[in-house]
Amino acid sequence: MKQLRNIVAGMLVLIGGMLPATTFAQEPVPGDTTATLQQEIIVGKDTINQEANQVDVKGIVFGHIGDSYEWHITNIGKTSICIPLPIIVYSETSGWHAFLSSRLEENGGKYEGFYIAPAGSKYEGKVVERNATGEEVRPWDISITKVTLSLFINSAILLAIILSVAHWYRKREQGAYAPGGFIGFMEMFIMMVHDDVIKSCVGPNYKKFAPYLLTAFFFIFINNIMGLIPIFPGGANVTGNIAITLVLALFTFVIVNIFGTKHYWKDIFWPDVPWWLKVPIPMMPFIEFFGVFTKPFALMIRLFANMLSGHMAMLVLTCLIFISASMGPAINGSLTVASVLFNIFMNLLEVLVAFIQAYVFTMLSAVFIGLAQEGGKKEEVKE
Repeated sequence: MKQLRNIVAGMLVLIGGMLPATTFAQEPVPGDTTATLQQEIIVGKDTINQEANQVDVKGIVFGHIGDSYEWHITNIGKTSICIPLPIIVYSETSGWHAFLSSRLEENGGKYEGFYIAPAGSKYEGKVVERNATGEEVRPWDISITKVTLSLFINSAILLAIILSVAHWYRKREQGAYAPGGFIGFMEMFIMMVHDDVIKSCVGPNYKKFAPYLLTAFFFIFINNIMGLIPIFPGGANVTGNIAITLVLALFTFVIVNIFGTKHYWKDIFWPDVPWWLKVPIPMMPFIEFFGVFTKPFALMIRLFANMLSGHMAMLVLTCLIFISASMGPAINGSLTVASVLFNIFMNLLEVLVAFIQAYVFTMLSAVFIGLAQEGGKKEEVKE
């Protein structure tokens, strides 16, 4: 009888593992080890299923807005469609190395001593190697990453647009008809930025700075728009990368301070304020000099933060669909409808933001350049 009881108990455990959890929802009888074991197996299975169905929101969001050594296109079943990009690094111990990022996956994540630093590492997501002491170090990395490739593609698109417009005007005879279609749209766009922003903010010397400011506007605008396109070659978060906005702000910083007039520098180091604000403690000169660096910093952060937050908001709204999948059809259905509607609204809003951020960056750069071009009182009277 004892052996028969053990056999029956074992069969119940096996059957319990195959039946839905609701079959054993009742409370176990005290002292009944069979029912207790069944419940533990069911709870364990539910936990595994919940973990398997969890959506990695952080991974999705930061995977999109971050940079990478490959360009992920889509998934077909369990197959990931990616474009491998060239990794170009210089190691102090082994010199130059150049290979496609797909080599890392083909060789178990490591190739020629290099690998992608895992999560939690100091250099997470970057190509690293180990030195003689076993310490994880970064080589000199000039790889063509996703953001870099997108930068090249968007710059090529910008060049194609501008050169086609310039070619049309070179062929047009003097006094010919006004352009229409795409050329007419671009003329309206260019003249709006040139007359309403550059000419009015910079002042009499606007022609010297118009090429840079027009380039900055259309460069930012094209990258912003391409970042909203979800399929290749769009989707890369170029202007949401702080390295890109830093370089743009540095260009403005250099132009403002190299072409600044004597009056501009005089107002920084000896402004027209009461003497006790300048001596013996140079309070105002310090504030003015500090402002030289805060202006480009504001340009950098404004563009970076606005574009980054827009991408993150849309991705989080999209993830709501998958997060709510386990909450039942009613909640999942309502959140799906809300997510789709909010995403449509956010995409339309981001198109407007793409233009506004390019406009604001150009306008502020023009204002800073114009302030650096101001002359003294005598020059102002002469004008």
